[in-house]
Amino acid sequence: MPLLIDGHNLIGRMPDLSLEDPEDEAVLVRRLRRYCWRHRRRATVVFDAGLPGGRSPVLSSPEVQVIFAPQGRTADALLRERIRRTRDPAGLIVVSSDHSVQAAARARGARVITAEAFAAELVADNGAGEEEEKPCSVEDLEEWLRLFNLRRQD
Repeated sequence: MPLLIDGHNLIGRMPDLSLEDPEDEAVLVRRLRRYCWRHRRRATVVFDAGLPGGRSPVLSSPEVQVIFAPQGRTADALLRERIRRTRDPAGLIVVSSDHSVQAAARARGARVITAEAFAAELVADNGAGEEEEKPCSVEDLEEWLRLFNLRRQD
């Protein structure tokens, strides 16, 4: 089941992250990548106000798509819109403690997990196994190389 995550809502519930930290989104995304890789899941995380708005090619990966709300829109509005548009709402897990996002998810039959509960799951998962995140396909490897401006050695 794919995850649809209210990013800043989740950061606010993480015991070792702060919304005041300019790197908070990147740290959360790294943890989500590791979590998704370990659990063979895909996630979309939506954050408020990022320039210029839209999908972040720098933070996104095959496992985790990162979206910033454009100016004048909120992450909650984007989350509700995505929930309304999803073709398989019963196959979606929405992570948010925002009541309007939860209500939109439940109205479509999606599963809801509070940000507090998912934060606890992420913290527990972070200590489980110390293996490093590894690319699992040629496409993943190409993405890593592109992100780090490296060339593939055949």
